[in-house]
Amino acid sequence: MAKGNGIKMEEKDENEIVLSVRDVTVAIQDKLILDKLTLDIKRGEILGFVGASGAGKSVLLRTILGLMPKQSGTIKLFGVDVDKASDIERLRIDMRLGVLFQHGALFSALTVQENVQVPMREYLDLPRKLMDELALLKIELVGLPPDAAQKFPSELSGGMIKRAALARALALDPDIVFLDEPTSGLDPISAAEFDELVVKLRDTMDLTVYMVTHDLDTLFTACDHVAVLGKKKVLVEGTIDDMLKSEEPWVKSYFRGKRARQLDLAARA
Repeated sequence: MAKGNGIKMEEKDENEIVLSVRDVTVAIQDKLILDKLTLDIKRGEILGFVGASGAGKSVLLRTILGLMPKQSGTIKLFGVDVDKASDIERLRIDMRLGVLFQHGALFSALTVQENVQVPMREYLDLPRKLMDELALLKIELVGLPPDAAQKFPSELSGGMIKRAALARALALDPDIVFLDEPTSGLDPISAAEFDELVVKLRDTMDLTVYMVTHDLDTLFTACDHVAVLGKKKVLVEGTIDDMLKSEEPWVKSYFRGKRARQLDLAARA
């Protein structure tokens, strides 16, 4: 399948491991955060990555993206060991990634359209008119009205900021997108709409999605696979059904506790 960034032509393989994390250890100021953590994500999956506050969810995300150093272990993206990748390989990998940081992280001095164009300016050499057209397409793709393109982040609602940040993450037609707490701070209706958008984009753009989240509704409605971080590594992983059956104390409390969705657990067991 052809991707819009022109990097690669390939047939879809649902068993392809897009992201492979092996025995990754990360410490911050001599404090061990992750200890020999291992995780795989297959192509086309929406992974929900959950865990207690401060467990290291965002640390792993930033380590995968190369924003934080690791002490040991291997991270492969698209089968390439990022530590051993050449500059050209690393560039090609970067162009296949999209990132939505927590709270959006939009540039306040740029309009939405200019924010979406930031990755294009960094990686592509395109005429201004074409970049304008592509940015408008991405803005429309995430469900924002056309007039949002010329607005600044300060003029947007929380939900619009998330969508604008998602449009920027999709600027280069990536193969995998990383979403850090994408529904945090949104009202339930806006959060549900965002979840629906992510699933729709996965299906239409052949995306793989790595989502750090604490939102139970998101986990139940949008995620194919869930990985739970605890004790500095992945404690449990599998489907929502697997989470509901788990006897791991934190997992049991999280997915079957007072705030969990009211499901007929017996019927799903």
